[in-house]
Amino acid sequence: MNRSPVRVADLPAFDTLIDARSPAEFALDHIPGAINCPVLDDEERRIVGTLYKQQGAFEARRVGGAMVAANLAKHLRERFADRPSNWKPLVYCWRGGMRSGSMVTWLRLVGWDAQQLSGGYKRFRQHVIEQIEALSPRLPLRVLCGATGSAKTRVLQALATRGAQMLDLEGFARHKGSLLGALPGTPQPSQKAFETCIAQVLDGIDLARPLYVEGESPRIGRIAVPIPLVARMRASPCIEIAATPEARLAYLLRDYAYLGDDGEALATQLGLLKELQGKETVQRWQAWARGCELAPLFAELMALHYDPHYARSQAQHFATWADRQRVESDDLSEQGIERLADAILALETRDARKP
Repeated sequence: MNRSPVRVADLPAFDTLIDARSPAEFALDHIPGAINCPVLDDEERRIVGTLYKQQGAFEARRVGGAMVAANLAKHLRERFADRPSNWKPLVYCWRGGMRSGSMVTWLRLVGWDAQQLSGGYKRFRQHVIEQIEALSPRLPLRVLCGATGSAKTRVLQALATRGAQMLDLEGFARHKGSLLGALPGTPQPSQKAFETCIAQVLDGIDLARPLYVEGESPRIGRIAVPIPLVARMRASPCIEIAATPEARLAYLLRDYAYLGDDGEALATQLGLLKELQGKETVQRWQAWARGCELAPLFAELMALHYDPHYARSQAQHFATWADRQRVESDDLSEQGIERLADAILALETRDARKP
């Protein structure tokens, strides 16, 4: 059968997307929706790589071939045992080479119409970079701003439940974006996986409708926001959530309550602020942290650290800051967040009616 090369754009035409790489490669990043059926596991891949360096390609292929055959047999007995005769899988590895090629060969021998992704994961990675670079300058962004504790992420989620387009960068980064933003027991993804999530959203964006995003700095924890997206955010219209300090403090005490579970870890993190805030202030904060006294701690962090930084940075980073729209709130409960989402959507409706 004469088959043309399968491209990234052809992915929806297949029943199953199979990643034939090792589990460690798959965990680092993979094409969304793929299942991992490695032809070599992590240890086997290490062994074959060592043989290739020390004894050459023939010995690596001889030993690796036996491992591949055993793993393919296992997949045929287990993962693929219930697939019908008309099953159409697409297989990829790092570059569309021997690992995915060997799996495709065996699947075709069974009788399935298996095909190989041209260029493998490496080509998909190029697609991700190209999509972000090409689409970012065209995105109809509405950038949600607001001082720390303004519930911006929750407002984004409320907008999404109302059918609005939303890009949740902090959700993709698994980090809240501030000094204390690390999520307990939740490591951040790889940079590649973060960018894959962004590209997946951009692939489905309607450029005729607003896309809401939280105003972020260029880094979220250890993750870097792609430069073209940062540039577009900084040039886009801003909507500021202007919540009262009391509402923000109440929200922070709910949203960051888990920080009280490990006072010593919180105190250690606060120690990073000594140069900015002075030894005496930070020692007071650390004492509150160790005593799980989050209310006075968060109140002073807002007043002395977060709010002054926010006031300085917004006008510097957002070109349209002087023309921002504001929505005010003294309630960041679930009901208050719902009202904020409605108010933000009303801004868009009002602007659409202007001549």
